[in-house]
Amino acid sequence: MNRDEALDVVRDAIEQVIPGADVGTLRPNSTFRDALEMDSLDFLSFIEILGARTGIRIDDEDTPRMTTLDGCTQYLVERTQSAPL
Repeated sequence: MNRDEALDVVRDAIEQVIPGADVGTLRPNSTFRDALEMDSLDFLSFIEILGARTGIRIDDEDTPRMTTLDGCTQYLVERTQSAPL
């Protein structure tokens, strides 16, 4: 998965959790949980959607990286490139 594909997956997952969210206004390093008022259940749903869409298991200790667009996309790119074939 390249960066653009990962970013699309992240944006789609956010929009699934928070319909009508204006993800186009999010800055790469903005904490979208704050910007979109995403509560803990919304965030858990977001993580589950990302995992389901990518086939990547996202462990609890990895979730701090998943709070910004850049953090999420970088994580997904790293995990898909290091996944065994």
